[in-house]
Amino acid sequence: MNRWPKIPLGLRLFFLYSVLVGMTAYMVSRTVVQELKPTVRQTTEETLVDMANLLAVLAEEEVLKGQISESRFQQILTSYGQREPQARIYEIGKKSINHRIYIADKNGIVVADSWQKDIGADYSQWNDVYLTLRGQYGARSTTEDPNDPLSTVMHVAAPIYHQGEIIGSVTVAKSNRSVQPFIDLSKRNVIFWMILMSGLVLIAGALFAWRIHSALHKLENYATKMGEGEKVVKPTFRIFYEYGTLSDALEKMRNQLDGKQYVEEYVQTLTHELKSPLSAIKGASEILQMPLPEEKVTRFASNIERESDRMQSLIDKLLQLARLEKRLELEVLEKVSVDAIINQVIQASDSRLVAKDVLCRLQSNDNHVVLGDAFLLKQGLFNLMDNALDFVYPQGEIQWLVEVSGETTLISIFNTGPSIPDYAMPRLTERFYSLGRENGVKSTGLGLNFVEQVVKLHNGSLGIENLKNGVKVTLTLPAP
Repeated sequence: MNRWPKIPLGLRLFFLYSVLVGMTAYMVSRTVVQELKPTVRQTTEETLVDMANLLAVLAEEEVLKGQISESRFQQILTSYGQREPQARIYEIGKKSINHRIYIADKNGIVVADSWQKDIGADYSQWNDVYLTLRGQYGARSTTEDPNDPLSTVMHVAAPIYHQGEIIGSVTVAKSNRSVQPFIDLSKRNVIFWMILMSGLVLIAGALFAWRIHSALHKLENYATKMGEGEKVVKPTFRIFYEYGTLSDALEKMRNQLDGKQYVEEYVQTLTHELKSPLSAIKGASEILQMPLPEEKVTRFASNIERESDRMQSLIDKLLQLARLEKRLELEVLEKVSVDAIINQVIQASDSRLVAKDVLCRLQSNDNHVVLGDAFLLKQGLFNLMDNALDFVYPQGEIQWLVEVSGETTLISIFNTGPSIPDYAMPRLTERFYSLGRENGVKSTGLGLNFVEQVVKLHNGSLGIENLKNGVKVTLTLPAP
């Protein structure tokens, strides 16, 4: 016993697709976010290196004279540290100078400071000054508050040369807190776009999975209806050509199986149905070979003629039904006047109406029109009229009614007569199934089956019901 739940293929594909998209989005965004902070700081450090080397060149003359603390260069550094820029860098405002610049002499003593903070302090032990004065790359990162990971300050120094000798160093310092807003903004943008794009990709995947599921459902429905013997139009696929190929294969298989089964079924049913009239004809012909009175000769000759007509009617209706069952849909639709067709049917049945003294009338308050095949509709209504005439009581009534209800046109025929037994109601439209007539003549059992096929081709339905004094048959067709 299979205990696994039956999950549709489209849903399973979408689930797998979602997992892959989610994992990819997570790994990409995580990698980008993790690399973002060090990348920004590396870029910042590279900018500090360039800035420190530029200032080192500018400060060479003042440091050489040993009067930098009172020089114009110191005034420039001081003014620079006091500036308040009103800048708007994308979404982040900048209102203060975040760089600190200080200069140390060849002994590591601070001789100039843009913040006027540590002039005269000994920085010879700090890595930026210590390494730079020894001809190495001097840089350090110092945490101002051990409890605050964002309080680190990056220091990058450059040597001041005079005739190839290092006479001092220039350090440019920048707090990492000043670049953190840009890092946070970039993280938010990365996460936002990753979520947005993942959502769009998932929507596209959901649509794709839905199309796959609907295509499979169409094929499943097509195969199921074929197995049940229903008429169904082959599904078409514009994108998934593989499904189209499978659909063509199913259509070809259906035609082959239908053709084989159709022939076998019709041969069997036709053989069975022809046995009775052939037996009657054979029996009557054998009797006619013996000496008989005039009235018996006439009687048995009439039997032969009646059974021959019955066989001819059976063959004609079988041929009509065979052609009709092969049609999956109507090729050409035209506007058909229902009232005009019913009047033609009534006029053509006039002799039988007079013979049974039956009153037939059409009740309609408008010239109703439907879209369909005029010939098939006329043949279907003729069959309904023949059935009604077979079962209507002598001196009874047949009433046609045409009316519109919403988006449908209702065509009904009522005849006074015996009710249909409950056991026979579900089988009335079966091929070759018929109820006995009062005159004992057996019908072909193909009339209502033909009507049902016609109605289905017109996307309608057939209803049969017992009323108080008779039987009513209703055709429901789409209104034009």
